[in-house]
Amino acid sequence: MSTEPLDLSTDLAWEEWGRRDPYFAVITDPRYRGSGITDELKREFFESGRIYVENLFATIRKHIHPDFRPRSVLDFGCGVGRLLAPFAAIAEDVVGVDVSPSMVSEARRNCDERQLQNVRLLISDDELSVLTGTYDLIHSYIVFQHIPVQRGRMLFARLLEHLRPGGVGAVHFTYSKAHFAPTHGLAPLAEHSLESPVAPPPISADPEMQMNPYNINEILFLMQRLGITRFHIEFTDHGGELGVFLFFAVAGSNLHSNVY
Repeated sequence: MSTEPLDLSTDLAWEEWGRRDPYFAVITDPRYRGSGITDELKREFFESGRIYVENLFATIRKHIHPDFRPRSVLDFGCGVGRLLAPFAAIAEDVVGVDVSPSMVSEARRNCDERQLQNVRLLISDDELSVLTGTYDLIHSYIVFQHIPVQRGRMLFARLLEHLRPGGVGAVHFTYSKAHFAPTHGLAPLAEHSLESPVAPPPISADPEMQMNPYNINEILFLMQRLGITRFHIEFTDHGGELGVFLFFAVAGSNLHSNVY
């Protein structure tokens, strides 16, 4: 096990995003900048979440199990709660976790506006100490890329421990960058060593938003160790940040009648 200190800078940056510009941090579209977001744009923002969850379940039911309907959902990295209302319309118990107190506060306001009674919001940590149970669906999308890989691997392994037998995981990771094409997706070894030192950004600049590529072999290793024998994969490309969206089920006999 590595004894290097964990990089916690992304937690501070994400909290700053939550304080300054939470909607833009979730969907980096200039229309969602804090000073310009209108009620209509906010409705559009949350409608995109409804459509996303609809497509998510269509994928799960097509490739993992046709009758999947979870009673409990964990959304890891819930941000301002874009997906919590559509999850709450499907499941009896929905938990949203995020490392940023400001994001969680905004998500709570959004849930209260929608009178969601079956959503709980929790501030996360690397031990996932706020989680005590298991879930039928564990979901995370465009989240791990903002977490340093050493921490992200540990968090993913701990999330898997909270996936109920028969439960489904839907988790997204970035793995490479489009501009690494000459090296077949691998980062050149000398890429960072040849760069000039970067001056600190001005105080008014946006907080850092890291984009960390993961070694997918390590992710698959953790999944197989859990007993996962098959999965569905879909590729993603967000402005040249190449990723994989993994859908998988954990085998088990202690199943709800309506959960694979």
